[in-house]
Amino acid sequence: MNSRPGDSRTGARPLGPTTPGVTVRPAGADDIATLARVAAATFGLACPPSMSLDRVEAFIAEVLSPERFAGYLADPARHLLLAEGPGLALGYAMLVVGEPTDDDVRAAIRLRPTVELSKIYVLPQAHGTGAASLLMAAALEWARGVGAVGVWLGVNQQNERAQRFYGKSGFERVGTKRFLVGGVHEDDYVMERSLGPSAPDRGAHGST
Repeated sequence: MNSRPGDSRTGARPLGPTTPGVTVRPAGADDIATLARVAAATFGLACPPSMSLDRVEAFIAEVLSPERFAGYLADPARHLLLAEGPGLALGYAMLVVGEPTDDDVRAAIRLRPTVELSKIYVLPQAHGTGAASLLMAAALEWARGVGAVGVWLGVNQQNERAQRFYGKSGFERVGTKRFLVGGVHEDDYVMERSLGPSAPDRGAHGST
């Protein structure tokens, strides 16, 4: 997954729709440090206020380190996207192909074959730039391209801002699951949307 069509370093057309000054492209091996930096800067923003800094930092060290991103990029079941502005990274997304491993998710989702939108985050300074909407559009486009008919995600039940964004992006709440952060389980909603031709597109604006 180190070289993909649409990589801006090659001068090729960025993947997906664009907003002036913001592009989205597939991430590659040269982006590992950037992905880890953006992930570390954004994960805590999506966590509930009750979550301790120690737990946030433990999750970042365990799941969002450069070494983990190197592994994600090498995994053929995963696809990573990077949103960029002029000279800087703005956010990223990660998708995972395949049947969910979580029993609660398997019972909740209705559409198969499916892709998980595992992560979609933008930096605070990117709010209002369209980066989140562009990342979402590119993620859904990629999922369609691999033959998925649905996309699902998990979102913390206290993260109302992200839930609004996902709702505007066509996702609906279909169930609940648990999510382990720093040795403690958090309560998530499971949300899903169809990738069919009649799937809603409500002009999403926002970010997680």
